[in-house]
Amino acid sequence: MRIPLLLSLALGLAVSDASSAQEAPVAFTGARLIPIAGPEIADGVLVIHNGRITALGGADTPIPLDATSVDASGRVIMPGLVDTHSHVGEPWGGDASGPLHPAVRVIDSLNVRHPSIQRAQAGGITVANLMPGSGHLMSGQTAYLKLRDGRSLNDLLLRHEDGRAMGGMKMANGTNSQRDAPFPGTRGKSAALVRELFTKAQAYAAKKERAGDDVEKQPELDLEMEALLEVLDGRRVVHHHTHRHDDIMTVLRLADEFGFRVVLQHASEAWKVADEIAAAGVPASVILIDSPGGKLEAADMNWATAGVLEKAGVDVAMHTDDAILDSRIFLRSAALAHRAGMSREGALASVTLAGAKMLELDDRLGSLEVGKDADLVVLSGDPLSTYTHVEQTWIDGEQVFDLSQEQDRLWATGGWGASEGSGPPPHMCCFGRIK
Repeated sequence: MRIPLLLSLALGLAVSDASSAQEAPVAFTGARLIPIAGPEIADGVLVIHNGRITALGGADTPIPLDATSVDASGRVIMPGLVDTHSHVGEPWGGDASGPLHPAVRVIDSLNVRHPSIQRAQAGGITVANLMPGSGHLMSGQTAYLKLRDGRSLNDLLLRHEDGRAMGGMKMANGTNSQRDAPFPGTRGKSAALVRELFTKAQAYAAKKERAGDDVEKQPELDLEMEALLEVLDGRRVVHHHTHRHDDIMTVLRLADEFGFRVVLQHASEAWKVADEIAAAGVPASVILIDSPGGKLEAADMNWATAGVLEKAGVDVAMHTDDAILDSRIFLRSAALAHRAGMSREGALASVTLAGAKMLELDDRLGSLEVGKDADLVVLSGDPLSTYTHVEQTWIDGEQVFDLSQEQDRLWATGGWGASEGSGPPPHMCCFGRIK
């Protein structure tokens, strides 16, 4: 747990050393708490211990006698932010050999020491869905990461109880995947190739079922088909890049035909087909960009999309698509959505609990509740205010970002050295290095 002296003085945190603080509970007092799962608490107490939230309530909430007390008066504390679509850590997926790569795993291509991880921490993001690109109809398996400080992927990767890496399947349609053969050249061909692959996977599944326990009759192991079976039987959700309303409808049609679960990603024209999305029971993770430019098929992107979807009954989250939207300003997405008509409650949930639900992690993330992971963000003011800064980010009860520290402040504000990794300085370099 990083609790530097400057932060201790700023928040009234009296602690002798990091190890003792790590072993003892930490109690934040005096803060305005935004639990997401319940009403805000004006003068709240939040206690964390052993990586979990152990108490939450008003000023009279009991504090353990051995707790390290943090005077967080004037601050706002909310759950760590959940980014349902990110490219921090430079994940790579499929290559130009074909348009569909279900066996490719981004966990085999992630650089968890890349400075984009620290910049995401500076934005208050504690969990992210790391995605391969959208230049393929299916570019591979995504990975759900806790953005802890770590030396290897195992330090960040979220796993199922059986040890399998948590993640979804990245798919895309629209113009990104339209190229020369063997890629599709039209929207119709794109859907046909996807349908062909899933039909093949259904035949593979049927053959396995007929073979039963007879090893001789089992089909030869096919990693692509095995990955698709996880999609077809609901163990792996599809995260589908899509922009235009007609492309969105194609996604809904394919999901209904093959029975896979899907999260619409981007959904720029979702406001045009909000009722259809709601009727399908499909959630949407929306990106809001406040500057012109980008691809033509996103020309009808609208800030009001999140609010329109919310009113139609669609579960709505936000994402960065980092570096399309910088992770350091992720909270601004919620503010823009609220300004354009989304409820305050929905906007705050869109960057926390709604995203956790789409990653199927809401039993442990996305809200301040007793028993959930101690992932939280300490803010200087209201989360929807332009003037608010992320001051601290905590993951599993460990402080991973502190604005008062020189290096962390560099991640937050940019400048010389902000893109450096954690390795040694360049060989024979005559310049100093920020420590």
